[in-house]
Amino acid sequence: MTDHPESAHHGSTQAPSTVWTGRATNHFQWLLALAGAGCMALGIELAVASPWSSGLTPLLMSVIGCLAVGLLILFGTLAFVHVAVKVDGDALEVRCGHVGLPRRRILLDHVVGAEYVPRINPRQWGGWGYRWRPEQGTAVVVRKGEGVALRLGDGRTFTVTVDDAETAVRFIRERLHLTGRGERDRD
Repeated sequence: MTDHPESAHHGSTQAPSTVWTGRATNHFQWLLALAGAGCMALGIELAVASPWSSGLTPLLMSVIGCLAVGLLILFGTLAFVHVAVKVDGDALEVRCGHVGLPRRRILLDHVVGAEYVPRINPRQWGGWGYRWRPEQGTAVVVRKGEGVALRLGDGRTFTVTVDDAETAVRFIRERLHLTGRGERDRD
């Protein structure tokens, strides 16, 4: 899953990797997705069985409401069940869910610092998902735990939860020629 440039031993014929990949998964989101599927099943059951004797309007409102809520919950949670992060020679790319949307690509030319964050809590960001907070920046949070925080050249920050975040930070710093504190080397 992760290609590490330091995995090539001195004198070996294996070239250092130019790509790092990682991901993070939230298994609890599957329970929420089941709740969404349950709402959709209820809407379908109401439409098929039609036990309402009080008229067509309340029945339609109930069916449409259950289906709409079910779809929102289902697709809203499945979009953030996992996140895949890829760092190559020129960019960091984040893809969410099974479809890969939402997607964010940040050119490494725009990154001025990379830091390892040992504890990211969804409560800090207002929940799971793609988040923006004026005082903190933008984040993709799919679970509690470690992550990567990038400082961008325009003063904003971008944070993402990902497994093996320390290795990701080292990989990014090597690509950017950053010091151990995450600052650019002064040549």
